[in-house]
Amino acid sequence: MRKAEVLALLRESGGYLSGQELCGRLGVSRTAVWKIINQLKEEGYGIEAAPNRGYRLLASPDLLGEGEIASRLRTKWAGRNLIFRQTTGSTNTDAKAEAEKGAPEGTLVVSERQETGRGRRGRQWFSPEGSNLYFTLLLRPACAPDQASMLTLVMALAAAEAVREQGLDAGIKWPNDIVVSGKKVCGILTEMSAEPDFIHYVVIGTGINVNQSFFPEEIAETATSLRLEKGERIVRAQLLADVMKRFEAAYARFLETRDLSGIRADYERLLLNKDRPVRVLDPKGEYEGTAAGINDNGELLVTRQDGSTECVYAGEVSVRGIYGYV
Repeated sequence: MRKAEVLALLRESGGYLSGQELCGRLGVSRTAVWKIINQLKEEGYGIEAAPNRGYRLLASPDLLGEGEIASRLRTKWAGRNLIFRQTTGSTNTDAKAEAEKGAPEGTLVVSERQETGRGRRGRQWFSPEGSNLYFTLLLRPACAPDQASMLTLVMALAAAEAVREQGLDAGIKWPNDIVVSGKKVCGILTEMSAEPDFIHYVVIGTGINVNQSFFPEEIAETATSLRLEKGERIVRAQLLADVMKRFEAAYARFLETRDLSGIRADYERLLLNKDRPVRVLDPKGEYEGTAAGINDNGELLVTRQDGSTECVYAGEVSVRGIYGYV
């Protein structure tokens, strides 16, 4: 991870950093630093070397890799055990395999391309290479299995806040779709291994449409990307680092109470369904009402036309906007 350390130091300096200082900070020789700098240049990083001044980072390519991601992380544990794969079947599948081998909480699996990525209800997740983010975070939460579903909403809040840091007006379609300009930019899939009273692990898979410029016809009307909405490319590794930082903070609040009371107000501020008419597709019978927010368990509160309030659980039903996607 020496490349990650060099990149982080160059970014933090904001200017020239001498070879001597790099050697001292890293505890390596000048020759080792020179080799690392050349490796970074070969990977596409713009690094200027000036006599008597040192090295300066001028530009970074839109790469995903252990070095690039690690150099941008500002977390204590989330993503610190990092696994990057250029192509994989599914980052969720990979994260579960790592969990079974004893990988620690915070293990982050990232890939440039998924061949068998899945969305909700087993739908295939369109995963082109080199433009989006596909990642899964491994957790080992000290909570009951019936509380694990709330973690999906914790990730939704973190992802929405990170997207908003890009200057985009992102919101959440309950429970976990991130939406910009009425179209979906992010989906989240949470899976768990547990016994009746104990969680072995939880994996939260997230796919964010970042720099994608084309969508298949069947989803073009409901999906978009951050690049299409902002009009410029987004640095994917930085966005990922921002999501991890936001998640770490929100997860800490969740663990304090084992519910969403600590993040409920923040989540509801971004909840696009709030105070809007919705149709609840319940197997017991569809009905319409107005979404009033969520409770501390993450259930959607729906006020029916007769004035009664229903607590809608995400695993049982679907909720659709009456006047559009949200």
